[in-house]
Amino acid sequence: MRIALRKDLEPVASSFIVKELVEPHFDPNWHFHPHYQLFLVVEGTGTRFIGDSIKPFSEGDLVFLGPNLPHLWRSDHAFFQRDSGLVTRGIVVYFPEDFLGDHFFDKPEMSLIQQLLEHARRGLEWTGPTLKRVQEALQILASQPVNFNRVMTLLSLLDELSHAVDYRYITSLGYTNTVKPSETDRMQQVHNYVLGHFHDDISLDSVADLAGMTPPAFCRYFKARANKTFSEFVSEIRIGHSCKLLMEGKLTVTQVSYESGYRTLSNFNRQFKGITGQTPSEYVRTVRAV
Repeated sequence: MRIALRKDLEPVASSFIVKELVEPHFDPNWHFHPHYQLFLVVEGTGTRFIGDSIKPFSEGDLVFLGPNLPHLWRSDHAFFQRDSGLVTRGIVVYFPEDFLGDHFFDKPEMSLIQQLLEHARRGLEWTGPTLKRVQEALQILASQPVNFNRVMTLLSLLDELSHAVDYRYITSLGYTNTVKPSETDRMQQVHNYVLGHFHDDISLDSVADLAGMTPPAFCRYFKARANKTFSEFVSEIRIGHSCKLLMEGKLTVTQVSYESGYRTLSNFNRQFKGITGQTPSEYVRTVRAV
């Protein structure tokens, strides 16, 4: 397990970094870095943690994150199994705000892109027609050599995103990163424990003991850093998992409830609607209508 939450990217001579990721699973460590990050999931499924947001991800997940916004794409359990044959793929772009020099984006011509960069500090995601156009642009960007045309492709892509209206903020209004690098190990242990045990009853005493704290101290600690209570965190992971199962359409609502860690259907329905704003049946109809 990595101790440093702050992720340092390898130094490169070019003004920004483009990577095609092909791995058995995505990086399972909760981290942040001082760069902007545009990330597209090409293949893979799991749970996405960004700031105080928890959502399932799958092929086509596109996000744009501002500097020092903590994040983690946790691949589903099956991707960590030996000889699973599964693979994750993604395209990621990293760049500092001054990658074209100081104050470049302060110019009047860059006002919309500057606004986009500011909005990205809360994290942005796209699911509408912009998504397909950006997917194609990222594929082109990833295949281009390091030259002038690649810079123009990135600027055109940012301009495309700055004009798009089919986006959503990811983190809640006012969210700030309060996690310190020295606290990484503790938060990582909590994440890993919940992701491995959310199907079962989770004891607050057990998690607090894992973090080396009393239950009241742990509750205060967790809420200050996650911007939500520990029980809300667990509920969001469970409901995120249930959303994936409902989208797959292989289980009944009752079976999904049990597989997501709920022992009564009434509690599952109440928690599901409280988080998604819909009943499980309404959610399924909405997904199938898209």
